[in-house]
Amino acid sequence: MIEDYIGFDEKRLEELVQQIKERDKEIRAFITYVDKPTSYEGPFKGVPVAVKDNIVTKGIRTTCASKVLENYVPPYDATVVERLKKAGFAIVGKTNLDEFAMGSSTERSAFFVTRNPLDLERVPGGSSGGSAAAVAADMVPVALGSDTGGSIRQPAAFTGIFGFKPSYGLVSRYGLVAFASSLDQIGPMARSVKDIALVMQVIHGKDERDSTTLDVKIDFMKDLEEDINGMKFAVPKEIFEYEGLNEDVANSFEDFVKLLEKLGCKVERVSLPSLKYSVAVYYIIAPSEASSNLARYDGVRYGLREAGENLREMYMKTRNSGFGEEVKRRILLGTFTLSAAYYEAYFYKAQRVRRKIANELYEVLKDYDAILTPTAPVPAPRIGEIKDELTYYLMDIFTIPANLGGLPAISVPFGRSGNMPLGMQIIGGRLEDVKVLRIARAVEKAAIS
Repeated sequence: MIEDYIGFDEKRLEELVQQIKERDKEIRAFITYVDKPTSYEGPFKGVPVAVKDNIVTKGIRTTCASKVLENYVPPYDATVVERLKKAGFAIVGKTNLDEFAMGSSTERSAFFVTRNPLDLERVPGGSSGGSAAAVAADMVPVALGSDTGGSIRQPAAFTGIFGFKPSYGLVSRYGLVAFASSLDQIGPMARSVKDIALVMQVIHGKDERDSTTLDVKIDFMKDLEEDINGMKFAVPKEIFEYEGLNEDVANSFEDFVKLLEKLGCKVERVSLPSLKYSVAVYYIIAPSEASSNLARYDGVRYGLREAGENLREMYMKTRNSGFGEEVKRRILLGTFTLSAAYYEAYFYKAQRVRRKIANELYEVLKDYDAILTPTAPVPAPRIGEIKDELTYYLMDIFTIPANLGGLPAISVPFGRSGNMPLGMQIIGGRLEDVKVLRIARAVEKAAIS
């Protein structure tokens, strides 16, 4: 818990980093350790926090788990990092991820694979797998991740912690290395809902350097402990039509629904017919935006540069040796769908379907307090177990819709499959982030009791 660390001075933080290093030898959650963390003044003075390595940190290497940025040291902090420091949090390290946040297992880091601390033979999920593993292994009380299609919530489910994706625009993306700008969102990962709320209190709000941020101020602690008796929840019937839904996940989800009913809530099944197109839409829009965003890594301004006899050859050599296979795959796919010949057939059509999916979600949330789904259709797979890309892509089938609609969503640890934890997802209405946390807190209290 965050409160257990308040008041740590720099000596205690240095000792903590040494403990983290020892624990991390088998897990490999961190890419970079901060050997001498600064204990900033503030209400959370000395509380250690880990930061996903695609969020820039002044004077601390930020690699995106890619050879392209292997030695890049930013000259500035991301807005979320600035705000954490101002509140007293101490950055103790940068966590591993799938390269440029493109993946669902943290097996696609250019440097090494991160292991699930609950079973070292299994993945911790991705792309924020390093942050999830650091929290789950009790190395830090809280970590920051980024979520483009489920990259906070899915690893949270695989490691048995809470992972929260805020409403789009509530947290500044300034200093987040862009993957898909209309989908990306920074959020916290922790072992309690209260810690999630405390971090959100610090990092949310308007930022003049990010034009997509909203000029709102929210009290995330307000009503957090209130009961949820009388709330209404929707369960998309399409969940049960998905052939890849693991039996343990399905059974745990039914138990999750029963728990909410015991708490005085009404749960009804609804139809979201466009939901089945979410993954297809995502894998057109996200690679298209990635293709544009990653064009800047050309060897000219910063990062890796491979020598060539002319400019074109330098571009090609730099990008070919610097990017991993999954990043190359998504750049090629995105460039194809944005090309003049295929823009109308793919990208434009995907945007129209995205709007249709979002509108269906909005309509349901007019009548219900939240939408309930499993976070992931399966428990954490073993490292190297899944060979085909489509199976990995489908692990985000339940998390992607919240990103397409810009909605807040949280993964709550609930149920087990063998010795592995499972996660259940709560999706709320636009800017109803506090209500989502309140529901999650009610589940947390009921599950503990």
